[in-house]
Amino acid sequence: MSAGPTQARRPARATPRTRDRPPLRRPVAGHGPGPAGPTARADISSAPAPVRRLAARVSLVRTALVLTDVVAVGTAVLVVAPTGRRGVVAASVLLLAVRSAARLHRSRLRLSWFDDLPRELAALVVTMGLVLAGAMALQQNLDTRIDVAGPVEVVLLATLVALTLRAAVVFAARLLRVRWAVGEPTLIVGTGSRAVELDETMRAHPEYGLRPLGHVLSEDLDLVVEREREALSARIRDAAARHRVRVVVFACHTVDDTAVLDAAIEARRDGLGVLLLPWLSELVHDHSGVERLRSIPLLRLPADPRNRLSWRLKRLGDIVVSALALALASPLLLAVAVAVLVESGRPVIFRQERTGLDNRPFTVLKFRSMRPVDEREQQTQWSIAGDARVGPVGRLIRRTSLDELPQLWNILRGDMSLVGPRPERPSFVERFSAEHERYTARHRVPVGLTGLAQISGLRGDTSIADRVRHDNYYIANWSLWLDAQIVVRTARELVRRGRH
Repeated sequence: MSAGPTQARRPARATPRTRDRPPLRRPVAGHGPGPAGPTARADISSAPAPVRRLAARVSLVRTALVLTDVVAVGTAVLVVAPTGRRGVVAASVLLLAVRSAARLHRSRLRLSWFDDLPRELAALVVTMGLVLAGAMALQQNLDTRIDVAGPVEVVLLATLVALTLRAAVVFAARLLRVRWAVGEPTLIVGTGSRAVELDETMRAHPEYGLRPLGHVLSEDLDLVVEREREALSARIRDAAARHRVRVVVFACHTVDDTAVLDAAIEARRDGLGVLLLPWLSELVHDHSGVERLRSIPLLRLPADPRNRLSWRLKRLGDIVVSALALALASPLLLAVAVAVLVESGRPVIFRQERTGLDNRPFTVLKFRSMRPVDEREQQTQWSIAGDARVGPVGRLIRRTSLDELPQLWNILRGDMSLVGPRPERPSFVERFSAEHERYTARHRVPVGLTGLAQISGLRGDTSIADRVRHDNYYIANWSLWLDAQIVVRTARELVRRGRH
């Protein structure tokens, strides 16, 4: 049995809000108008795969809110600047950072000035506390009086201006959504009553900013997943490319989980916003990751790590840290190289093919701790603890992870990152991909010198299933702070191992 074709559903009924509105300028499938009703569908497949576009990842509302804060802070600085210029500028930068951390610029469906008021007040209190604490610390260290009047004034004035401007932005955005049907083109993945309910709610309430273009249907998809794993992902990508979709809503509880996970991962990588209709949605409690479409809860997935600005900072950190580490550790690198040469001769550096980002092969560098029998053994045989061919130097550099120091060069080159899933040999990647679901998903970010699995005790001959879960958890929850925690815990683990 084959999967049903990729299709689009037209509105099932007119509502008081949509009856007098003209039809969309771009028909869903480009076939012109058709009969209305639950079974009226149009083909939205057969389109080229989309490229990752900056425009596909930029939210107009979010951009307007960021600009609002910049204008508010700039206005406050111009008014207050004559009284303590340095403190005013520092307080302004701090206020912008705190407001960003409070997620006042986040994308959202429901636009409400009152909903964000608690966040506004929290950002104001935190910023004021930091300003006063900083002034007190400087006053004690410099033994001089610090004037905090200017910084306090700029924080208060900027917050007041921001509140006023944000009210105007919210009003204008709601007006655009309701009167002129300005919203994000949305694709609903799934069939059944819940998907239909989502479609009808979006059309009846355009103030939430989702403009449904149709459905990607999934009849019988679970029966073909084994032989066509990327069927659903391909349908979504094709529909998104043809109709400039910006948001994908998954409401397909009857479809195989593997297909949905793959499709959600690929949609995020393509820069699309992803919303999930949770199972047992009536029991879902509101929290920071939950959006509300009227009374329907939708989980908003964060952007794919590689599509975030902070990912650029991660790469910059990789370059700086690896370059400094190579320079500072050069005497240690030389000492290890000499010890390996004396114990087992040349070559000192062990080169091995590993699988990296997007399943691309690269050559990983390590200090050689043992000599394999032949090339086939080093590519296909698992490293065994207590191997008789490992000498005292080899055991020492393995236990302390000194054998992996040459991988700093791989990081500097861009083959690897400081933190990420550990790279594996192609033969094992092929084997583990067949045995463990989601194993290939761990290759959607660069591999790392250390990772969450390694600091959780999953080194050497340990559970691959556990490693996969830890690696995919790391990717789903990635942040610079998580990377920092992993680096610190890795250093602590190395110190402990070096003592034993």
